Amino acid sequence: MNKFLSFIVLTFLVSCTSNTIYKEPKDLIPKDTMIALLTDMYLASSAKNIKNKFLKKESNYMVLVYNKYKIDTIRFDRSNKYYTSKADDYSDMLKKVKKNIDSLDKKYRELQRVKDSIDKPNSKLMLDEDGKTFDSSLVKGLGEEKLQHLRR
Repeated sequence: MNKFLSFIVLTFLVSCTSNTIYKEPKDLIPKDTMIALLTDMYLASSAKNIKNKFLKKESNYMVLVYNKYKIDTIRFDRSNKYYTSKADDYSDMLKKVKKNIDSLDKKYRELQRVKDSIDKPNSKLMLDEDGKTFDSSLVKGLGEEKLQHLRR
């Protein structure tokens, strides 16, 4: 009896898994665009409680993301439903989104570190035109105008 009950429970659990793969919508957002879109959406959702440069909180940054990619919520929902039905592909997409966010985080932390070091009077680190740091003691011959340009 115990084996029979175990068999029934196991059969029930296996039959409950969803293997539904939705049909590809006609207006499917391409994978690379979807990855960029999801990256921006994660950033927008995390920024909703941050004040902008005018010291105001935007109530919904998602509208700006939809406008940037020229899509509407319906098209996003259809594409997202399709991609989420393919769990392995969606997992890979989310890993790329995380990689994008991590690289943006690293980039802006480095820019902030350099900006902080420029604001300190004894700092020697500066940014060149490509965004790379260099020792400002190497540019002593430059005029103050050029240094101000580099500090921006």
